[in-house]
Formats: sequence, C-alpha cells, structure tokens
Amino acid sequence: MSDELISILVLVVVFVIATTRSINMGALSFAAAFGVGELVADFSADHIFAGFPGDLFVVLVGVTYLFALARANGTTDWLVHASIRLVGGRVALIPWVMFAISGALTAIGAVSPAAVAIVAPLALSFAARYRISPLLMGAMVVHGSQGGGFSPISIYGSIVNGIVDREKLPGNEITLFLTSLVVNLIIAAVVFVVCGGLKLPRTAVATAGEEREDGAEAPAAAEGRLTPARIATLAALVALVVAVLAFDLDAGLTSISLAVALSVFWPDHGKKAVNEVTWPTVLLICGVLTYVGVLDEMGTIDYAGKAVSDIGIPLLAALLLCYIGAIVSAFASSVGIMGALIPLAVPFLAQGDIGAVGMIAALAVSATVVDVSPFSTNGALVLANAPDVDRDRFFRQLMIYGGIMVVAVPPVVWLAMVVPGLG
Repeated sequence: MSDELISILVLVVVFVIATTRSINMGALSFAAAFGVGELVADFSADHIFAGFPGDLFVVLVGVTYLFALARANGTTDWLVHASIRLVGGRVALIPWVMFAISGALTAIGAVSPAAVAIVAPLALSFAARYRISPLLMGAMVVHGSQGGGFSPISIYGSIVNGIVDREKLPGNEITLFLTSLVVNLIIAAVVFVVCGGLKLPRTAVATAGEEREDGAEAPAAAEGRLTPARIATLAALVALVVAVLAFDLDAGLTSISLAVALSVFWPDHGKKAVNEVTWPTVLLICGVLTYVGVLDEMGTIDYAGKAVSDIGIPLLAALLLCYIGAIVSAFASSVGIMGALIPLAVPFLAQGDIGAVGMIAALAVSATVVDVSPFSTNGALVLANAPDVDRDRFFRQLMIYGGIMVVAVPPVVWLAMVVPGLG
C-alpha cells in the first residue's frame, strides 16, 4: 500500500474515532500527524510542525478575544440594537444585511476570512439575542463573503485570473464573479428558508429603551447607552476594519493587539474575555490542519489530483476535480487548492473537449462554497464566535452542512458550467 493511501486511511480512522468517542478531533489529528509523519513519511518533528497553522491560531484567538471583550462590556449588545434600529426593527432583514456586508467587503478587496472575522462575531451575537439559528447566520456571513469573493478587484478573483493568465487559458472575469455570486445567493436563500428565516419577525420589534406594544419598556435599556469602555471598544473595532482593509494588516495580530490595549484600561473585562476564548475549537482546527499539512507535504493531494486527470474521460475528470477541490478545500486553503487544481486541468482543457471558462468557474465555486465547514478558516471563525450555543452540537451542524455542500455543489456547477462547454 502506498504512503498516500495510508495517510488517507488514517484520516478516515480519525473521523470515525472522533465521531464515536468523546475525543477532541484536533488532539487525534496531532497524534495522526506525528504517527504518519514520523513512521510513514519519515518527517522530522520540525517538518511536521511546519504544517501548524500559526496564522489561523492567532486569528482564532485574537478575534474571539477581542469580541469576548466586546461582549463583556456590552458593546456587542449595543451594536445589535443599533443594527435593529437601522432596519426599522425588522429582524428578518438582518441575515441579508450580514450577507450583503460580507459580500461588499470581499468584493472591494478583503480576504474572505478577514471579512468573516469582522462580521461573524456581531452577526452571531445578534443571532443569540433574537433566537435566530446560528447555522443560518453563520452561513449567511460565509456565503456572502464568497459571493463577493471573485469580483475582478477581489483577492480571490485576482489570484484565479492570474493563474489563468499564467497558464495561457481563456478566461472571463465577469463570468467567474457572477457564477460565484449567483450560486452563493441561491444557497443563502435556500438556507434562509430551511433554517427558519421565513418565521423571523418582519414587523418592527422593540429595542432597548423603546416602548413595546404593551406599554412596557424593552428590557436592558442600559444597553442603549455608550460608556467609555464601549466607546473605546467601538473605536477598536473600527481600527480593526481600517487596519485589515486599508493597510492589509493581519486580522489576528491586529485583533489581539487591540484586545490587549483594551485590557490594560479595563482589566476585569480582559480577564473574563481570556476565559471565553474557545480553546477546544482552537485545538480542533489547528490539529486537523496540521495533519492536512502533513498530507500536502507527502504529496497525497497531488497524488489524488493526478490520478483523476489521467482518467481519459474529460467530463468525468472535470467532475472529479471539482469534487477534489471541494473535499480538500473543506480542510485547507481554498486559494491553494485552486492554484494546484487549475494547472492539473490544463492538459485536457488544451484538448478543447472542456470549456476553460466554465471549468475554471466550476473549480473556483466548488473550492470556496464549502468554506462553511468547521475545519476551514471561515467555518472555524463562525464556530469560535458563536455565543450561548452547545458548541459540540453546532460543530456537528457545521460539519453536516459542509458535507452537504461538498456532495451537492460540484455536480450542480459541473452541469451548469462545464457540460455546456462554456469558454
């Protein structure tokens, strides 16, 4: 049995044990990375640690730390009520507002995880307050970020179009952008209906300090006031957005620095916030991605991609490449997967049997629409920033939803974009 097949079987075993026993999948994945890396691939410990997602670790800790501070001093409650007032108290509109904000941020140049890091904590705080499904709100944020993620001036769009130019393939920037936008918009609409969006209040609801229909004042009127701590936290959140979007600073390092600065002035809030960082989630995500890094270094991903491209039936190979993009991207970098798979598709694209424009759009959508998986950066941010939830249950919901995206989306975009031979 080849080393690549052994590494895949070990991954399957990790999933089986984690789902049947009460063991953190991240801890299992670290053990698997050590076993496979040392015993099968003959990697050194340093080589194995090279796959540890240090940047994602800092993003998860930094963002959850900053927004835990915001929850501790009531800033998120104030923002929730301000958002309600902006839409006239209509709760049903808020998920779509979050979708639009996330899409706008990525369309103008924010990396998708950065947009999700900015929007998801507020969106999920809102979901907790108004009893909206956290899966619905998290999905709206992630799909919104992916919907705008392939505009001609976006990070994802620029990278994919650059790969297309480098490989001398025909491309269409507008088709790529609109395909991602339409697919994510349709998925968001389906999720909105399935997760109870139609049952959300469409008429105005009372917010803090306002009078309800029964003449009583809405609860928690103090949430409508701006205290010095809340003003400073709002300034920190604005600074985070500016730092990430205008100066391209790292979202994780910026968040943790701002959180530390706030903790210096309000240490009681800071102490409480540190305890609310979702450490089990951090262990889970970092462990799984460390093992995926070992797989990548072993050549397992390239092994699977090349095996598919050698099939000899272009349409079937195209579908399988879309599936590989979806499956691997659910655990790894979407851009990295696209960067690897598009060149693998070059040989049969050059034959003219498959339209390049449609194939590239199908690959791009397949590799990004699954980012709601709890093992991807976006899904991990949603999981880590959801307050007042059964985290194990929410993790399973995100994993099942991500699995549905992996299974359902590739054949749909393949039928719509590849089979007609676009490009």
